[in-house]
Amino acid sequence: MTVGLVVVSHSRALARAAVGLAQEMLHGKQIKIAVAAGLDDTTFGTDAAQIVDAIMAAEQGEGVVVLMDLGSAVLSAELAVELLDDDIRKRVVLCPAPLVEGLVVAAVAAAGGAGAEEVAAEAAGALAGKIGHLGAVAATPGPDVTGEGLTGSFVVANPHGLHARPAARLVQEVRRRDAHALIRNRTADSDWVDAGSLSKIATLGVRSGDEVEVRISGSQAAEALEHVLALARRNFDEALTDAALTTPASAQHVGTPSAHGGPIGASPGLGIGPARSARRGPVSIPDVPAEEPAVEWRRLGKAIATVRRAIGQLRSRTARDVGEAEASIFDAHQLLLDDDALLDDVRARIDAGGSAVAAWSAAVRDLGAEFEAVPDPYLQARAEDVAAVGDQVLRAMLGSSASAAESSGVLIAPDLTPAEAAELDPARVCGVLLAFGSPHAHNVILLRAKGIPVVIGAGPEALAISDGTTIAVNGTRGEYVVDPREDVRADFEARVASVAQRQRLARDRAPEPAVTRDGIAVGVGANVGSVDDARAAAALGAEFAGLVRTEFLFLGRHDAPDVEEQVAVYRKIAESLEGRRITLRTLDVGGDKPLEFLPAPAEMNPFLGVRGIRLSLVHRELLRDQLVAIVQVARHTPVSVMFPMVSTLEEILTARELLADAIARTGRTQPADLQVGMMVEVPAAALKAATFARHVDFLSIGTNDLTQYALAADRNNDAVAALGDTFDPGVLALIAATCHGAAGRATVSVCGEFAADERAVQLLVGMGVGALSVTPPAVPVTKEAVRAVDSCEARRLVDELRSATGAEDVRKRLG
Repeated sequence: MTVGLVVVSHSRALARAAVGLAQEMLHGKQIKIAVAAGLDDTTFGTDAAQIVDAIMAAEQGEGVVVLMDLGSAVLSAELAVELLDDDIRKRVVLCPAPLVEGLVVAAVAAAGGAGAEEVAAEAAGALAGKIGHLGAVAATPGPDVTGEGLTGSFVVANPHGLHARPAARLVQEVRRRDAHALIRNRTADSDWVDAGSLSKIATLGVRSGDEVEVRISGSQAAEALEHVLALARRNFDEALTDAALTTPASAQHVGTPSAHGGPIGASPGLGIGPARSARRGPVSIPDVPAEEPAVEWRRLGKAIATVRRAIGQLRSRTARDVGEAEASIFDAHQLLLDDDALLDDVRARIDAGGSAVAAWSAAVRDLGAEFEAVPDPYLQARAEDVAAVGDQVLRAMLGSSASAAESSGVLIAPDLTPAEAAELDPARVCGVLLAFGSPHAHNVILLRAKGIPVVIGAGPEALAISDGTTIAVNGTRGEYVVDPREDVRADFEARVASVAQRQRLARDRAPEPAVTRDGIAVGVGANVGSVDDARAAAALGAEFAGLVRTEFLFLGRHDAPDVEEQVAVYRKIAESLEGRRITLRTLDVGGDKPLEFLPAPAEMNPFLGVRGIRLSLVHRELLRDQLVAIVQVARHTPVSVMFPMVSTLEEILTARELLADAIARTGRTQPADLQVGMMVEVPAAALKAATFARHVDFLSIGTNDLTQYALAADRNNDAVAALGDTFDPGVLALIAATCHGAAGRATVSVCGEFAADERAVQLLVGMGVGALSVTPPAVPVTKEAVRAVDSCEARRLVDELRSATGAEDVRKRLG
């Protein structure tokens, strides 16, 4: 048995490389080296729970030496040691040696049979050879040496100043290096505070336009200052056009209501029931005597590690499902768990005889009060972040839980995370009323897919509605009524019953074709993202899969699926749809939807960056494999291949060349049932439809992206939610232009959320759209909407709406 080693690093790749180098020096000898590095293969960070697991894996009875890179790696390692049982903790040594040189020396010493203390001592002296050969090097003076350390300053351009996300980026930059940084608001002439503490930075109240001064000391002070100033010049990696104005649903903050100042119908339907707040009730702090301080601190440490892991998982899911910009709010939540000021306060209370629960609760309450005392309203709202994180840790210590998933009736919240939306049961939740939010946000799309009526932008007054109060929600018209009169309630309940009856009739007729009153058949298919979706679509009468989001196969994994895996999954989807045509959209990721196995540089505006077909043409090996798999499936079942985010003719011609190569690899001729098409999501593509139609079999309009690009309104930004309205005459004109340009050359379908709006169906049919693809639950009702249309009347209506002044005018004319 030998001493085990643990490598703690922010970077998993760096840790593995260091271990590989150390093992080269052992010449075949075996020692146990465990790695606790990164939050995943591409995300920098450290996790105390992961370090605990690594220590347990490395421990063989002779002790463990832990080597760390910098910053929060040290804090995480210290917390991990606190979480260990006493008998293991006393055999663990945290070593201050430089990571790479120290690991090499430690590995050699451990392989030679040295004990844990001796291994740590040898590693700590790892730089002696370099110093003996090169001599000690004095630090090169940096810019503006003033007092203790190096100083620099910058002016904050971010619209909300140093709010949670830019402050989190600053703290992360400081903690990455062997340096101690202080920061102050020079404009407000504030005191100096620790730049490694998120909570202390918040107390400075730094607003847009304020000048901030930093002072950094330590062995890496010059490097740290250079990186901090560079980060400030990049506006803390926050896009100032709209990202800075966007606070993700997960933050649940009190922000600006929708731009038009009133509620918006975001998911059609009617619901009436008792109001239920999605906010968790206050945690009751038990009045019990505290145990020994070490026991109480360990209890808190375990809870923090549990919450850190949960937040990390939520961050990964949010980055995958919504986008990196939205997920970055969780960086601030993670940093609060490591905040020195907060933890020092808690430790002092525990050492004074308090319990972990009481100490944590009091410290979080005081920290929240500091945020609330900041003059800037936006920064004041960050008190809710503190409360949310504090609540999670308290519940972890007490073993209690509560979630929106347990709610029934009409759920009221500032906003919901996509995860919370995904958990809601339509059988229990009859409606959702959100104070803020966007109709095109992923959480709303999930609720729409579940058939839950949603009204967004109701404003903060909605949050004051008492639990149990009867509330009626009209997700189609964007209206809600609190405690309606008896006659209003009876009328609404009758309408809800009527809608339910109509939906039952629609489901009964779902297997039948959708034909307009004057005999025009309109195909109605389903958008699917899994085999289960495909089964549901077939059961609900879908005539085809108008959109298969193949990225579900690629997201959240460390390597790309090979051709065989893709073929197997695509065939299962085809089998689930019982031989109906499936439209396989090639990989639509990048920008706001990154791949773990394909790291890419951060983009200032990912929606206008390398995504969709652009990314696939950069990484052609991925597209080639996917096209080979699609062609193989097409030789056995009807398949359409669809390329996303096309904006130029060159892109579609290059994609067709790659498809031809895939066909050649799998056989000599193109499969008879293979059709080729493209998404129309960019206004330029809609206006060039006639050009594209010469080279494809069909054009499929993605109304979600087309709307946000046409109106320059980010669909995840609740501040411009009302602008991103597909009923806007400008967006309708782009849809009509697509149909006109494609006429006689290619068919046109719509696979965006607009196709599921019953009011929109007559417009789309009147423009010449020949097929609609919607979420599986919306298939029956969409077919009924088609059956109610007279195509001649629909064309006249489209002509009349050319003079409409705006989205509301369009709705009024529709009735």
